[in-house]
Amino acid sequence: MIIYENTARGFMDDVDNDEIVEKMIARFRIMRHGTVSPNEQRSWQNSLSFMNNRVRRAHVPDDCGILLEYNLPGTGKRIDFLISGHDEENNKNFIIVELKQWESAQAVEGLNYTVRTFLGGGMRETTHPAYQAYSYKQYMTDMSTALENTDLIPFSCAYLHNYKENHPEPLLSDQYSTICQDTPVFFKDDTKKLEAFIKKHVGHGKGMDILYQIENGKIKPARQFVDYITGLFQGNRVFTLLNEQQIAYDQIMKYATTATKRTTIIVNGGPGTGKSVVAVNALVHLMQQGLNVMYVAPNAAFKEALVDELASHKVEKKGRLKKIFTGSAGFYNDDSEVFDVLIVDEAHRLKAKGAFMYRGDSQVDDIIRASRVNVFFIDDAQRIRPDDEGTVDLIETMARHRNSDIIKVHLSAQFRCSGEDGFINWIDDVLQIQKTANFDSWNNKNYDVRLFDSPNELADAINEKNKEGYDARMVAGFAWPWTSIADGNSDAQIHDVSMPEYSFAKPWNSHKNQYTWAIDPDKKDQIGCVHTIQGQEKDYIGVIIGNDLRYDPDTGRLEADASNYFDASGKKGLKEKPEELTRLIKNIYKVLLTRGTLGCYIFCRDKNLQKYFKERLDIARKSESNN
Repeated sequence: MIIYENTARGFMDDVDNDEIVEKMIARFRIMRHGTVSPNEQRSWQNSLSFMNNRVRRAHVPDDCGILLEYNLPGTGKRIDFLISGHDEENNKNFIIVELKQWESAQAVEGLNYTVRTFLGGGMRETTHPAYQAYSYKQYMTDMSTALENTDLIPFSCAYLHNYKENHPEPLLSDQYSTICQDTPVFFKDDTKKLEAFIKKHVGHGKGMDILYQIENGKIKPARQFVDYITGLFQGNRVFTLLNEQQIAYDQIMKYATTATKRTTIIVNGGPGTGKSVVAVNALVHLMQQGLNVMYVAPNAAFKEALVDELASHKVEKKGRLKKIFTGSAGFYNDDSEVFDVLIVDEAHRLKAKGAFMYRGDSQVDDIIRASRVNVFFIDDAQRIRPDDEGTVDLIETMARHRNSDIIKVHLSAQFRCSGEDGFINWIDDVLQIQKTANFDSWNNKNYDVRLFDSPNELADAINEKNKEGYDARMVAGFAWPWTSIADGNSDAQIHDVSMPEYSFAKPWNSHKNQYTWAIDPDKKDQIGCVHTIQGQEKDYIGVIIGNDLRYDPDTGRLEADASNYFDASGKKGLKEKPEELTRLIKNIYKVLLTRGTLGCYIFCRDKNLQKYFKERLDIARKSESNN
């Protein structure tokens, strides 16, 4: 999708006549069915005025091509400015320009693609502008047929038109040297350098045919990129398929490679059934078949951890992998069936209209519409917020609306919790999510479950497991406020998870590293939440159940306590729906309690709930000893 396309002459005329922003707004409304924020309008007005001057003073031919706000399908990312044309050797080139209104920035030690600057009312970490431009160029190289087996040559740069270069300049420090050599950064006083860069690469014009090639290229992994991705998986035993996982994989491959009409595949499975293993295998092998496929993960922390695992923790590999691993918010305006296959992991976290940073109406519908075959890996019992719309029923409804064939697959064998289906069933029964045959026990010789009398004892036990070489973490429900960055809590400085009656206080996971908390070995003393652990697993998990969930001994029921539940988005619209809030909070604790592969350690702040858990554990242990 393109918000604005014109010749260089047409672009300059529109800026000179003060019409450029109005034309972009009109096109934006047509294409996106929404409005443009005043801040974005001002950004366009300011930055495009500077680019108008650079294009004019570069003295490029009028028939160079200009694209503005070019959307990279399925990513939600937009290229600010693209100019195309030929060079003096008649090469067909285009330049991607990342535009910034920054006035200053700081280097972030140890992070080669991250900087700190003033954004959204405060100092925040963000991607280096050169890397942003470079990543868009690399995305098109790896993912667009316009650049595969063609003579198009892409270039990239960043232009910080309000930023006066310092000496030394943080953005040009040694840690950023590699990316800045590939993608130069031009500052406020570098106007002549930028003009020369533009002149060198597109100064012989004839750029509109190049724009046509770009616009009509399909998003499809290039063969070289497919070979690269395949190499990352070879020999990785983590992704070996077992039993019914192979059956699910075979079903996906069959329909993805043979279906001629839209098809929706729903893979239903509980925690630890291997949904992600099946999804990743399908992704790689469908890419090898030459299909245009992407892996969609609504949960950013889960996506980050998965990419990190596949990339063996290498930053450069992660950058390339992220081209095929994407979030779920960017498909709302993609063309119909622009993708052959979209594979959605953790589909229960797909969002409805009104969700944060989402401009569409239904992410489920977006994905079905944008793909010929769509695969949803889902567990209805892992919906945790009111705007989580991903359910089997809704997927079926939307599929029928789009005239899509529906295929259902079920995964039941459990490979987490030491393979103990019984423990997960026991959790379902204890949390009163559903009655199960494991109401009284599981094979607790294989899985270590303990209830602690204080959060300090729980923390000590988790720390001991880490010292023994295991990967162990503490998590909690949203029963404590979370101090904001603006109030001095950017990097877990404030110990929000506080229980004075036990002299216990620890910080929530860092805002700064929230998406990598679960895989960062230096963050083990921070307490994670459902958003930073869902979809992932640890050897041992320590779960603090706060006062957002209580046990009523008179009724024998678990009930949510809204006054002690501090996720505003998690209880939005549920003031008069206490049963729905209770269901979602119980789902949160089910997710938390099923993250451990070897053991689960528990503490409940509500004394009645602690007593209830103790009684249920005593029954389980007696039942096991009698067998």
